[in-house]
Amino acid sequence: MPAAYRKYLDPEIVGKLKGMELKARMVVEGFIAGLHKSPYHGFSVEFAEHRQYMPGDNIRDIDWKVYGKSDRFYIKQYEEETNLKAYLLLDCSASMGYKSNGTAKLEYGTLLAAALSFMMLKQRDAVGLVTFDETIRRYIPPRSKSGHLHVLLQELANQVPTDKTDIAVTLHEMAERITRRGLIIILSDLFDDPHEIISGLKHFRHKHHEIILFHILDPRERDFAFSSEAVFKDMETGEEITTLPWQIKRHYQRASREFAELIASECRQSRIDYHLIDTSVPFDYALYAFLAKREKLY
Repeated sequence: MPAAYRKYLDPEIVGKLKGMELKARMVVEGFIAGLHKSPYHGFSVEFAEHRQYMPGDNIRDIDWKVYGKSDRFYIKQYEEETNLKAYLLLDCSASMGYKSNGTAKLEYGTLLAAALSFMMLKQRDAVGLVTFDETIRRYIPPRSKSGHLHVLLQELANQVPTDKTDIAVTLHEMAERITRRGLIIILSDLFDDPHEIISGLKHFRHKHHEIILFHILDPRERDFAFSSEAVFKDMETGEEITTLPWQIKRHYQRASREFAELIASECRQSRIDYHLIDTSVPFDYALYAFLAKREKLY
């Protein structure tokens, strides 16, 4: 990818931009600039019927052949063939607010969700959003209209990390609520009981949904590269512990690796697309992962 475009995918730089729509557009356009071809899949629309022109209708939809025969304005109505319904489930619990430097996990998640929304709505997919912590904060049902992007981006821009995590509660509730088979995209640090999380994921699979799981972590949460005595505070419970990081680094890294491997293994068995993402990594990694999954759906 040309270096000139890489800046559009740097999470820290993108995070400094003002306006969620601008951020989403910059991420997507920077991503596309690095591809040999557009990642957008074609969509099809079938003609349904005519109706009389009304003030406010787009004049580009006027059927001029009908006008020539009837001397009246009629609009071509189409049946939009929505490729799928996608649901973005964004973890907004307190732990998602952590950042060692650069970009917090929640900010990374909102930017990724914004970029995915931007891309899918361009493809005429219907996109919905669920924000959650212990419970569901907000549920915005999927829509495919272009104006829906503003609704999604506004909600994403307003997210702040609060409260504890209970991922499984949201997964089970949404698995019951979503009746039509769709694409479930989960963005979370997964700081919760792994067996409960897996149970919630399998509930979605039982309902025949496709699932993409973006496991978002800060680089220090992976390598535990702290060099001096430190006080570690649980962002959700407030519990604190003082320790010398080097004494527990190896144990921490092993526990962290085993956690991720357990989730990844269960996802493979259930045909869930799992992606571990570091917040220091440019967005193209996550976007390529998403598009690779999209290719499998068609």
